[in-house]
Amino acid sequence: MADFPASLIKDLFMRVKEYPRFSNEEIEKFCWMAVHEHKHGVLPSEYDIREIDEELYLQLLQEFKSQNQLQ
Repeated sequence: MADFPASLIKDLFMRVKEYPRFSNEEIEKFCWMAVHEHKHGVLPSEYDIREIDEELYLQLLQEFKSQNQLQ
């Protein structure tokens, strides 16, 4: 698994929380959106099938899961 800079994970983490209609119940969707935006420079459209960096997605998702356990 690739290690991404902690600063990148933190930036994406904050970006996810600022999305309109952010919800912890749909955290997978919002993490995917952030990684897509990071890679392609735009938020995904409704039927966007472009690939994302799955390892980055998993690290971001893990960050949310670890933060939720602390609360």
